[in-house]
Amino acid sequence: MVRALSLLLICQLLGTVIAQATGVPIPGPVFGLILLLFILVFRRGPDPALHSTAQGLLRHLGLLFVPAGVAVVNELGVLRANAVAIAVALPVSTLIALAVTGLGMQILLKGER
Repeated sequence: MVRALSLLLICQLLGTVIAQATGVPIPGPVFGLILLLFILVFRRGPDPALHSTAQGLLRHLGLLFVPAGVAVVNELGVLRANAVAIAVALPVSTLIALAVTGLGMQILLKGER
């Protein structure tokens, strides 16, 4: 378990280093996930220890959202000041994402036929 957790944390650390070094506006953990994906593809999937560790983290995933919830509560003034913009941006961006995903799937499914 320690080895598997170390692998996950090292991937996140390397992703953060890559994001900081390149200045690309992508979060470091995203780069870390891409790195982890390459490792898992190279290994042809996770070993049992990594699978077990990941399942344990997923079972307690709700606890990982507590800091984000506290941050939202701390920024209620900013959210109130921008409530109209947020209320418009959320549904519009959701509809755009659904449309792009739907069109992308149609294009991909046409290619399979």
